[in-house]
Amino acid sequence: MQPEIAAASSALPIRVYYEDTDAGGVVYYANYLRFCERARTEWLRALGVEQQALLDSAGIAFVVRSVKADYLQPARLDDSLQVVSRIAALRRASLVFDQEIRRDGQLLFTAQVLIACIDLHRQKPVPMPAPLYTNLQAHFEKLA
Repeated sequence: MQPEIAAASSALPIRVYYEDTDAGGVVYYANYLRFCERARTEWLRALGVEQQALLDSAGIAFVVRSVKADYLQPARLDDSLQVVSRIAALRRASLVFDQEIRRDGQLLFTAQVLIACIDLHRQKPVPMPAPLYTNLQAHFEKLA
């Protein structure tokens, strides 16, 4: 599934499957975070950023540092959702995503996710490689 990329945001379509729901057919709360993770990963992939390649070549990875989430309306079995992701802040060793999940334009969920770039061997924050930072900065600046 390829996200649509416009300016500094992307929208990834997600279908709610039985496995995503609880016994009442409502999306289990933690799965909203899974949907957001998938959307961020696919957006980076669409920008030419392969996370496995970063790990293999530089020993670095993106990790979630913190999440602030608001559950506004429930998503249900078989719903067709859009996960919209935008870069809200960009620093040398971290970035913040604003994400929302919508169904037919109705806002269901919002999250602000702080992502850190770390050296996996040392478990310490490190600056993103310059080409990656420049790529992300170009998309972030489209918001200005």
